[in-house]
This record gives sequence, structure tokens and C-alpha cells, in this order.
Amino acid sequence: MVKNTKASVALIVQACRHIEQAETAPTLEQLAASANLSPWYFHRLFKEVVGVTPKQYATRHQTQRFHASLNSESTVTEAIYNAGFGSSSRAYDKSRDRLAMTPSDYRKAAEGLTIRYAIASCFLGWVIVAVTDRGICAIEFGDNPESLPALVQARFSKAHLREGGAELSSLIESVISFIEVPGSAIELPLDIQGTAFQERVWNALRSVPPGSKVSYTDIACQIGSPKAVRAVAQACAANKLAVIVPCHRVVRSDGQLSGYRWGVERKRLLLQHESELLEE
Repeated sequence: MVKNTKASVALIVQACRHIEQAETAPTLEQLAASANLSPWYFHRLFKEVVGVTPKQYATRHQTQRFHASLNSESTVTEAIYNAGFGSSSRAYDKSRDRLAMTPSDYRKAAEGLTIRYAIASCFLGWVIVAVTDRGICAIEFGDNPESLPALVQARFSKAHLREGGAELSSLIESVISFIEVPGSAIELPLDIQGTAFQERVWNALRSVPPGSKVSYTDIACQIGSPKAVRAVAQACAANKLAVIVPCHRVVRSDGQLSGYRWGVERKRLLLQHESELLEE
């Protein structure tokens, strides 16, 4: 572990300000040189202090700047370049799949936001897909359609929840297709906010291929926090995007199924379904 001192933390805070104020993201070498550290040591120190890498921090800041600029710039192109992306394809590539609900919205339980939803059936029962203007904020399973809106409302207690119309048909069809064939590509914007640690866990989960299983310890080691096994389990429990963030692929160290927010039986069915798809 890199040794954290007040001086080293101050260096990283200064680097964060550098990233935030730069028109284009500075390179690791530039940041390390400004701190008078080697790139290797600076990278380790930055991740230790901030919880994410310098590149991840820069990407997150650019995405936030992009969304903010969309509300103030006269054209989307101006917003893209003012955010420092350099091209529209890069901006949409980085922002499309961000976990993007702002922390202030999340802390306020989405107060003032309108969340639309659509409900459909699948082989796991009933599924609700809830969306804001930014993207999908929740995917939940249930045994009957009547109970599902309350699950979303509980997640975002101060949001205005209303049933969507035909405009959500293709969206929920895409989600159901992904549930049925999880190895397929999915091009859907996500709008969900977590802590830096939760995002690291969720990103690690999305790297686990269909048909595979990992333990909480495996994920903890993968994100560089081998002692944070319990926190990994809590991050899995906090997941709002069933299947897209595949927390069902996490099992106990002995291979036995552990808890699942939407029921252990659904977890078993999902793992069995993915295993069968691999055998076809």
C-alpha cells in the first residue's frame, strides 16, 4: 500500500484540480511530472487517495462537464468540445455508458426528477425498467406487475414516477433481449449513481462473462481492495440494474449461492440459463 501523508494527499488534490481545470485531460506523465513523482508511484498514490485512477477521474469529470454544457451551450457540438472530448464520437462513447445520475440528485432521493417506467414479462417473472431523461436508472424483478412500481419508488422516494408509453417499448424489448441472451451487445445509456467504491465493484462485475461465477473475494482482489469483501457484498446488494450489472454471478467462496436482491431462485435460474446458452 502506498503511504499516505498530508503532503501526498495535498499533491493528489492539486492533481485533481489540474484535471478539472484542463481543457483536455492531462496525461499520466504530465500529472506525475507536476507532482515530481514517477508515473508508477503517482498512479498508485492517486488511486489510493481518490479511489479511482487518474484516467477514470478525468473521464468522469469530462462527462459531468458535457452534461452540464448541454444545458447551457447553444449547440451539442459546442458542449462536446467545451467538455474536452475532442469529437462527438468520443463524447457519446464515454457518456453513454456512465453511471451518471448526479450525486446531488441521488442524495435528494431524485427529488423533482420524473422517472418513467415500463413493465413486461420474461422467463424470470415480471420486470420493470425505469428511466430518467439520462437513461436507465433501475431494473427490478418481481412476481407480479402491480408490485414493481413501488420497488422503484422506494429507491427514489421523492421522484415523480409515471408509466411510460410506446416510447419505452423498444427500450424494454432491448433489456429483455439482453436478459435472455446476456452475451449480446447492449447499447443503452445508464443513469445510476454510486460511491466511487460501488462503481469500481459494478465495473468489475460487468467484466465477468456470462456463464462464469466469481466470489466476493475475487471481486475485492480485482479492484485492488482484497480486505473489502464485506463492502463488495454490500455494493452488490446496492445494485439497481439487475442483469446489466450482473451481481448474480457472484457466489460464496465455496461455490454455494448467496443472497440475491431479487431472490435466490432467480439467481439460480439466471446462472443455469447462462450455462445452457454456453452449451448450445
